[in-house]
Amino acid sequence: MRNATKNYQDISNLPPGYGPFLGCVSGPDHGAMGVHYVNGDLVGDGKIDVSQPEALIYETANGQTKLVGVEYIVDAATWLANNNNTPPVLEGQTFQLVGIPNRFNIPAPFFELHVWAWRHSPNGAFVDWNDHVTCEGQ
Repeated sequence: MRNATKNYQDISNLPPGYGPFLGCVSGPDHGAMGVHYVNGDLVGDGKIDVSQPEALIYETANGQTKLVGVEYIVDAATWLANNNNTPPVLEGQTFQLVGIPNRFNIPAPFFELHVWAWRHSPNGAFVDWNDHVTCEGQ
């Protein structure tokens, strides 16, 4: 995953097909997720490919916008229909199911997994909220 995304550490190298989604997302009681740049074609393809995360997550601090993590996202209905009704798993981590309604106003249930590949998270590499990410510079 780090090899696949190392060229995107600086947002000026954002790959084609990715665009900002929702602005900076801060945690309900601690930490943040940062700004998600999502590739809608990858979200809709019903697949998980470690080398092609559906979202790249950036944080702006000190005037620079840098990659801090990635998120894998897949439509729940599509995934379940093609995978014997079992949720996706990556690196031994089972994806979380996000139902509807949700804070993102996404109209269909989806599975997601954050991976803090470029910013240490004191609560683990696969949690939603990273205490070392902030929305203050956004």
